[in-house]
Amino acid sequence: MIEKMELLDVDKLIEEFESMTKDAGNVQRETLKKILEENGCAEYLQNLGLNGKTDPESFKACVPLVTHNDLQPYIQRIVDGSSSPILTGKPITTISLSSGTTQGKPKFVPFNDELMETTLQIYRTSYAFRTREFPIENGKALQLIYSSKQSKTKGGLIAGTATTNVFRNSQFKNTMKAMQSQYCSPDEVIFGPDFHQSLYCHLLCGLIFREEIQFISSTFSHSIVHAFRTFEQVWEELCADIREGVLTSRITFPSVRSAMAKLLKPNPELADLIQKKCLGLNNWYGLILELFPNVKYIYGIMTGSMEPYLKKLRHYARDLPLISADYGSSEGWIGANVNPNVPPELATYVVLPNIGYFEFIPLKENVEEAKPVGLTEVKVGEEYEVIITSFAGLYRYRLGDVVKITGFHNLSPELKFICRRNLMLTINIDKNTEKDLQLAVEAASKLNTEEKLEVLDFSSHVDLSTNPGHYVIFWEISGEVRDEVLEECCNCLDRSFVDAGYVSSRKINAIGPLELRVVQRGTFQKILDHYVGLGAALSQFKTPRCVGSTNNEVLQILCNNVVKSYFSTAF
Repeated sequence: MIEKMELLDVDKLIEEFESMTKDAGNVQRETLKKILEENGCAEYLQNLGLNGKTDPESFKACVPLVTHNDLQPYIQRIVDGSSSPILTGKPITTISLSSGTTQGKPKFVPFNDELMETTLQIYRTSYAFRTREFPIENGKALQLIYSSKQSKTKGGLIAGTATTNVFRNSQFKNTMKAMQSQYCSPDEVIFGPDFHQSLYCHLLCGLIFREEIQFISSTFSHSIVHAFRTFEQVWEELCADIREGVLTSRITFPSVRSAMAKLLKPNPELADLIQKKCLGLNNWYGLILELFPNVKYIYGIMTGSMEPYLKKLRHYARDLPLISADYGSSEGWIGANVNPNVPPELATYVVLPNIGYFEFIPLKENVEEAKPVGLTEVKVGEEYEVIITSFAGLYRYRLGDVVKITGFHNLSPELKFICRRNLMLTINIDKNTEKDLQLAVEAASKLNTEEKLEVLDFSSHVDLSTNPGHYVIFWEISGEVRDEVLEECCNCLDRSFVDAGYVSSRKINAIGPLELRVVQRGTFQKILDHYVGLGAALSQFKTPRCVGSTNNEVLQILCNNVVKSYFSTAF
């Protein structure tokens, strides 16, 4: 029996959004006031001498711009269990695990009820605009989502990735129901301890409920592509499970087997239908619509580092709309996609003026001297670095994201995500900076010291020509090194990228084994000569630490001079 639930009022949600964005300036002032009133007793704000003031002018005069490194000592005290109001008025009980930092450790970010509420507000807003364009009935969604384990910090706080903290929150499930977005998989599958087993069961649940599936989603488009690449390998096994009504022995966890047993009943007609559809496809083109005839769209983050997967996703989806999900980070949300009919490559996000206080550093000026401007003061066509003040204890926090202003929705700006500042290496959900690369090279090059040899210079490249993509590290070494030493160097490089997104992606093979390519002596001199030949000043030359595919000439110099290549066996 389907339980009765109150569905979201789409018209009301859109009306509230329109009203709020028409008054974006005042809403921003009120939001800042609310944040400072709620957290005014926090040690961090007390020390800055705000003395209860809540206006933007006093706030900017007293509170400095910060990075995660500046706040790290405060956050560490929270992680270690201090219950005094350090960054927020109310105690922080949950921590989100973010990317690797310059210290080579995963980054801790405070997570609280207010941040959860802003997350759900973003979800509800984009859902309202999405469902107006692509109405869905009260069916189910194939949500390819996975929740890693939450752990406890030394001080007893719950810690997990940002998505895990959201998925494990009781409000998440209620909101999905109200949005007619109830996932078709049991909780035991989403919270299963093994990614591969959960993925298999997600696909099986989707097939069991194939007529009811209204849309397909995942946090990142890569996960959707990965799921259907996997389907190509296991479809016959899935058909056998459906035909016999017995789950494959590859699913070993009792809780997952038990939950799936309640759904799986012998259904030879469905198995025959799926088999016929799979055999009738040409190179799996249009697979998604064949399997799920009532799907209206595919939804997930498709911008930035996810764009390389769009070609394959369109192959599977044929002419189904691809809708890029909202814009945010572990630190907090920024904007919603309210133009869902726009292709992902052109997706923009309207800032919700009540979910945080936002400032923007103009990038056409010297960033260290540039004066941040407010939400309503940005200019169309300009690029900015985003600064966020959140309800979870981040004040004037430099997010490190570069965005371009493409227009305004009423008085709130529409942003297009351009890139991460200082982000060098990324394939899936991994985020590794130049400093992370440097630390990895330093760790691995120590293995050469016995040989009394040094790494003279190095660079890197993200190779997406392989499936899955992988990191390539180029080394120029001062002499001959034994193969077994370089093989261990390669493994050490792979292990030294400690960013949570990289480690988890490597473990599930969403990112392939790291490759170490040794280049012949003089290769980096050729790169220097190339840049000087283009008119660069020798005194200001910097070795490019990450060479993109667009930097074809430098990539060719590196690749043409490779003398040895090694692949990691670390994972």
